[in-house]
Amino acid sequence: MSAAVTSPRQGFSRPAAAAIVAGVLGASALVGRRNAPDAKHPRTRAWYKRLDKPGYTPPDAAFGAVWPALESGLAVGGYRLLRQPAGAGRNLALGLWLLNTGMIGGWTELFFRKRQLGAGAVASGAMVASGAGYVASAARADRPAALLGVPFVAWVGFATVLAEQVWQRNSARQRQDADPTQSAGA
Repeated sequence: MSAAVTSPRQGFSRPAAAAIVAGVLGASALVGRRNAPDAKHPRTRAWYKRLDKPGYTPPDAAFGAVWPALESGLAVGGYRLLRQPAGAGRNLALGLWLLNTGMIGGWTELFFRKRQLGAGAVASGAMVASGAGYVASAARADRPAALLGVPFVAWVGFATVLAEQVWQRNSARQRQDADPTQSAGA
């Protein structure tokens, strides 16, 4: 790798770190948008609206406001880690950062596209664990990066409780809706 991209004392260059962060989070965002319950995906939106959700479910607009803030924190944290000198601690934190950013898009695939509520709840719980691991490992490599990951872990913790409740409340419906192509009007 050339000195313009990485240096053992400084990690990745600013442009390389920015490009990596943009690529990773961009790919996750594309998967998430592909599965979103919005006006561009009316069947998914109708399915999501029909789910029995607990009273503490935030309004749809809250999700649209929270996720960009969380992903911005993850972006800055990932950038900071990429700029740190290479080493086992930094590399572990980066690996967990990559895992979590991938899991964000993967969760939408499970929950919204495949309508696997139980798998979505389990995956959400796994994100809490991997997110906490990310924060702990990032704290050893770059404390600000770790602090920027804390809201992500807190939100995903809340989302896990929410996903588990949605799964429990809709387990019978999930069996009927498991295959979105099998609806009456399809």
